[in-house]
Amino acid sequence: GRYATGSNDSPTTRRHQFPSPSHPSESPHAPAPLTMTQEEAPAPVNFWGEHPATESEYYAAHGAEGESSYFTTPDDAGARRLFTRSWRPAGGGAGARPRALVFMVHGYGNDISWTFQATAVFLARSGFACFAADLPGHGRSHGLQAFVPDLEVAVADLLAFFRSVRRREEHAGLPCFLFGESMGGAICLLIHLRTSPEEWAGAVLVAPMCRISDRIRPRWPVPEILTLVSRFAPTLPIVPTADLIEKSVKVPAKRLIAARNPMRYNGRPRLGTVMELLRATDELGARLGEITIPFLVVHGSADEVTDPAVSRALHEAAASEDKTIKMYDGMLHSMLFGEPEENIERVRGDILAWLSERCTPTSTS
Repeated sequence: GRYATGSNDSPTTRRHQFPSPSHPSESPHAPAPLTMTQEEAPAPVNFWGEHPATESEYYAAHGAEGESSYFTTPDDAGARRLFTRSWRPAGGGAGARPRALVFMVHGYGNDISWTFQATAVFLARSGFACFAADLPGHGRSHGLQAFVPDLEVAVADLLAFFRSVRRREEHAGLPCFLFGESMGGAICLLIHLRTSPEEWAGAVLVAPMCRISDRIRPRWPVPEILTLVSRFAPTLPIVPTADLIEKSVKVPAKRLIAARNPMRYNGRPRLGTVMELLRATDELGARLGEITIPFLVVHGSADEVTDPAVSRALHEAAASEDKTIKMYDGMLHSMLFGEPEENIERVRGDILAWLSERCTPTSTS
């Protein structure tokens, strides 16, 4: 469960590595080129554009430091590799300690190297140490792209990485928070349900996918047919779906940025992934009353990707004594990137205030 660098990788492990995001044209999973007019600029090499030229310069300009590496899971059945990132406040000396650790989980089809970084950098600038990994089947981690046949594997992989970070001597006594966007919010709750309450000081859930709304859930006999077909061809990318960028991102210019992510999956959802998300969210929906972790859930009232009503149901049903819900009128699914900047700052401010009130160091490691 140690960090693994790419310098001594075998050919077997190297096949799961992908090029740097600064070279999107080399990615085996790069989306098809966008149709653009002559006046439009070429795709940026980073989500923030051409300047600063490097990640380290971008981090420094925003008061943070960052690293990336590979983590190998300690699995007897076969080690798996996760691409990981960490972000810390800039200028931290040897004795400097962050206010808390924040373990972040991205959503379906996304990764940790494009716009997801912006929130982590904001939290790092605010004094928190943040850690994230590309989920199995996403970004630069192991697995067929966008194929998530078993979320338990994702939970186990993330827990192995998160716990390896927690065990470091310099992190002893620091409170640990979970942070999840969309499907990542569901994974955070699954992690909570499979671990002891003492492990986590709380969770921030951003437009979480806690249950598939009856409003958009497929009607009989569609689920039964999909279940049958997925047994024989689980990797088939044939499930019809709306344009998630169009439905998630409000600002048109930001839709172009999201679409240019070289690691983003833009194909149709795979059958096995859809069936597993239905299974996992059905479990969560049935177990909302077992949730005891302190949490903040934030959701846009105009979200058409995950249902705000389900977040209200989570807030109402959860057994947590410390639970907060904030609804934002008119906001869409991508609350921390796709909205106008003033909306993003509102959500960020609420998240930061909630974390700050709950990051008093404890005596446990």
